[in-house]
Parts: sequence; C-alpha cells; structure tokens
Amino acid sequence: MSNKYAEAGVDTAAGDLAVELMKSAVSATHGPSVVGGFGGFAGLFDVSFLKDYDRPLLATSTDGVGTKVAIAQALDKHDTIGQDLVGMVVDDIVVVGARPLFMTDYIACGRVVPARIADIVKGIALACSETGTALVGGETAEHPGLLGPDDYDVAGAAVGVVESSKALGPERVVDGDVVVAIASSGLHSNGFSLVRHILGSAGVGYTDTSADLGGWGEALLVPTRLYTTPLLGVIDELPDAIHSLSHVTGGGIAANLARVLPIGSWVELERATWSPDPVFRVLADLGSMTLEETEGTWNLGIGMFAVVAAESAAAVIASIESAGIPAWEAGRVSVGERSLAGFEQGAKGVNGGAVRLSGTYAA
Repeated sequence: MSNKYAEAGVDTAAGDLAVELMKSAVSATHGPSVVGGFGGFAGLFDVSFLKDYDRPLLATSTDGVGTKVAIAQALDKHDTIGQDLVGMVVDDIVVVGARPLFMTDYIACGRVVPARIADIVKGIALACSETGTALVGGETAEHPGLLGPDDYDVAGAAVGVVESSKALGPERVVDGDVVVAIASSGLHSNGFSLVRHILGSAGVGYTDTSADLGGWGEALLVPTRLYTTPLLGVIDELPDAIHSLSHVTGGGIAANLARVLPIGSWVELERATWSPDPVFRVLADLGSMTLEETEGTWNLGIGMFAVVAAESAAAVIASIESAGIPAWEAGRVSVGERSLAGFEQGAKGVNGGAVRLSGTYAA
C-alpha cells in the first residue's frame, strides 16, 4: 500500500527516528517532579511542593531564536541553537526572581532530518539541565511546501515559580541603587536581521573569515550565555540584594533597562565602564555605523542588568564573577526632577523609568 502522507512530503518514520535520537538527552533533564516520563501527549509535572509557598506566583515566557537560525542552516551546524532558545526563554523567567520548572519546545521544518532535529533538541536539553529546567515535551512539525527542505524555525515556552513576597520588579527599586552590568557572550539571539543585512551588503559569506574574528559563521553562532543559575545563586545567598533584573534582548540596551525601573527614576549608563566585544566593532565598521547607532539593536556586551542595593553591589558582582561571568557597575538610579531629553523611557508597552547612555566606550 502506498504511503500517501509520505508522497505529500511528510516522513513519519524520520520523525520517529528523530525522537529516538533525542530521547536520552531529554530524559536527562527529568527529576522526580516529572511524571510519566518521555513521549506523552502532554508533559506532567508534580507541583505539590507549591503547598509550602504562602502565595506562589507562576511565571511564564515564550520566545524563539529569530533569524540566527539562517546562519545555523547555512553552516549545517545545529548544536548551539538549542542553547540560544533556552537563553531567550528561561532567562526571561529569572528576571522576576522565579525559579524555572519546566519547558516545552516546538520545531517547524520543511523536512525532518533526524540527526539535525536531534542536534537541536540535544542543545535545548543540555541548556535545560544547566538551568535546572525539565524539558517535559515538544513537537516537531514537518511543513513541506511551506518551508524549504532545509529550513526550520524553533520556539519554546517555560514556566517557573516565585514566592509573591520575593518577586523582583520596579517597585523594589529605590534612589541610589546600583546598576550592575553582566557580560554577554556576544550577539546572543537579537539583531540578526541587521547582521545578515550588513554581511549581504558587503558580500561577506558565513564561511568567509575575518582577520579579527576568524570564521564569520562560527563567530556569529556563539551561543547565548545562560544567566539563570548564577542569578538564582545570588538571590539565594543575598535575598534582599537584587531589586530588579533586565534581560537585554530585542530593543537594545537602554530600553530594556528602562522597563525595570520605576516611573520617575532615571539612569545614565557610562559607556566608559566597558569595551564592546570585537564582533560588535567589526560588524559596525563593516556596516559604516558607529557603535552608538547600534545600541537599540545589539546588546554590545551586556546580556543582563541587575539593579541592586548599593551596599550589596560589591557582593553581587563578586558572586556573579565567581561563576566566570564578568560584571561591573555601569550606573546608579536617581529619582527626582531633571530634563530627560535624549533618554529612553520605557518600552514594549511598559511606562517605566528613563535611561541614557553617555560618554565614550572603553577601547
């Protein structure tokens, strides 16, 4: 009997093989709270421990990796994109002080190539393990005719929990708080449409090399740094130190920080406190732009901000750096009347504080 579904371009056998290839990596993320194991229609997670909370708040986040997947596809290198996905999703959970519980993923592709799908999911699973997140389910959907044979996109969603009295946010921020910048690992997963435009306009291919960066593709695929575990460590060790957190993703530096500041507050970030990584400088030069012109698109070396009590700033920085991540004081919160010309004031529907970058970047 002919397989009409296969003739239409959907290979269920390839999908089954992909599941087998990823099974051990996914199962390794499962602790005792995961009920029913691998492969169910829905993932089950035991939350009976929430009875110990006074008022548990569930935190949820969803995201994708964006057009960075085009570079992975061009290089046929798919083992880092999964970490990018977890970074984009799970590190949004910790911003409110929540501990991630579980995550699900979704991969849409033009054709299931089992080894490719397994590489993506193994990357997701490894990053989930690093952040203490159970990968409890997922879906791989084959869309022939809608996506090219080697095209795919990835997305995911996660859930975490925080005690309501310990939730972080702008309402905790006060005059004099210190803004701690926490280093990124590179571009992370934002602004790649601009990256691709710059390279395309300059006639640079992903397999080409740069005197400053080495292989272009490899430099661009450096995976997103994961902040959840080190930040939860700070929250556990210094429970009153961090007042708010900001994940520097789409929208750039100032706008993302402004989202986690209270109305009426402002911060001047001192560019001289850090030197943007070479990848940002080389791309800006290639695109005939200044670094300042890219501040609303790229993170320029800052992946997270922590707004912390002034007396705890040194301890917070030391804790983060003990995890191997550079951190530094980049500014202070002020409250009071002043001209806000040139400041970013909130973003993405949030009417928050005001932020402006000033000075010149360190060499």
